[in-house]
Amino acid sequence: MAQTITLKASDGSTVQFVDEVIGSGAMKDVYFSPDKSYVVGFFRTPQDANNKDRLTNITGLYRERIFNQPGGDYWEKLFCWPTKLVEWNGKLGVVCPAYDKHFFFESGRFQGKEKEGKWFASAKLRNRFIEAEHKGTWLTHYHMCIQIARAVKRLHAAGLAHSDLSYKNVLVDPHGGRAAVIDCDGLVVPGKYPPDVVGTPDFIAPEVLKTRSLQKNDPQKELPNIKTDRHALAVLIYMYLLYRHPLRGGKVHDMDSAKDEELTMGAKALFIEHPTDKSNRPKVNQLHPSELPQGDINKLPYTICGPYLKDLFDKAFIEGLHDPKKRPTADEWLTALVKTTDLMQPCDNPNCESKWFVFDNTTKPRCPFCGKEFHGVLPVLNFYYSPRHGTFNPENYRLMVYHHQSLYKWHVNRFVFPNERLSDEDKRPVGDFHFHNGKWILINRRLNDLWDKDKNVKIEINQAVELTEGKKILLGRQDGDRLIIVQLVKN
Repeated sequence: MAQTITLKASDGSTVQFVDEVIGSGAMKDVYFSPDKSYVVGFFRTPQDANNKDRLTNITGLYRERIFNQPGGDYWEKLFCWPTKLVEWNGKLGVVCPAYDKHFFFESGRFQGKEKEGKWFASAKLRNRFIEAEHKGTWLTHYHMCIQIARAVKRLHAAGLAHSDLSYKNVLVDPHGGRAAVIDCDGLVVPGKYPPDVVGTPDFIAPEVLKTRSLQKNDPQKELPNIKTDRHALAVLIYMYLLYRHPLRGGKVHDMDSAKDEELTMGAKALFIEHPTDKSNRPKVNQLHPSELPQGDINKLPYTICGPYLKDLFDKAFIEGLHDPKKRPTADEWLTALVKTTDLMQPCDNPNCESKWFVFDNTTKPRCPFCGKEFHGVLPVLNFYYSPRHGTFNPENYRLMVYHHQSLYKWHVNRFVFPNERLSDEDKRPVGDFHFHNGKWILINRRLNDLWDKDKNVKIEINQAVELTEGKKILLGRQDGDRLIIVQLVKN
């Protein structure tokens, strides 16, 4: 019968666990606390002084900097961060919070098991094994990516690199659009604490693979760092939105499978959707039926993710694939993902699995997943900002309107961004859009200075303004407040 072990942790607190292994990773065996509110993972091999020091800093100094600050409770949801260290039978252990219940399958063939990211990043696995109620929508996948980018941004701002960012170390809940970064005990402090691992296949940066055979002290050897994290983050986002790998195409570099793998993901890595070098295009006739249609880049090219993400995928997998300094930062991904969600439209087809698509700036909007065209009138709100009083310049930002959509403070003011610093007040909608009696309208809910600029009339709270072609609406008179100009797409 399993025993309950009681230990004194590094911070002086009491830690208990049931002496029964519930899971084993590459480096640790994991045990539950008696109430299952936390787990203890013990390293199977002795940890040297450097590693102990690194883990002490992760559970102490760096945890303090991230979590024991205003807004720290926000980060508790995006990380499963180790809280303290223990020792038992000569083994070093880390204590971590247990995963939230929404990261486990509630029903179906995998009931009770973790929602590992790989199940939702591969068309083959999604299409063959995941029930519809667990897949989420395309919009919730964007929300997942936003949270991952936000978590990685916070790590990098603290000077830390994850070193093994992959779908194995990210928990996801596509149904609720949630994600959390795990295995934070392997964090790297660049230039101070070297990494324990080089990463997970599919996510290791090309320069790391290219120099893997070199000795650890060789100055040419590339080890995981913030720039390699950026590569892994780009791969994750691409896979969660398109359900295929950006580098795994049809090109064969060597008849030896191990050598071919190393070249494909390392020195010879090539974006499968490279605009001029098409030699690594996937061979559709060689794909398993369960990999389609997502594996066919002609039917579902990366451009369906919208202009902001297309530009960043180009930076990540063309310009920055072999030039790490050109890779997009986590902050760039975060901004692009948030702006892209404002281009989303619900699909009119009730049977469409994706449910949403990104408006492609055409006069005939069409869902790329099911082919359903939008018919009717679709308002597009183009944002303008004021660099100085009385003048407005176009901003590379627009908002697509749909029935019952909300307008938020970050739409109103360019200095407000939906992040961990957003106040509860700023999270509340300030207006909402409706298709009413054959007309599109915006109802003012909380804006004190909303103006119909064409009529020079103030729109009071609970009053509505019709969205017509070319309509100019001033969202406020504070510094940073925007002007919108309405464009109507008719199909």
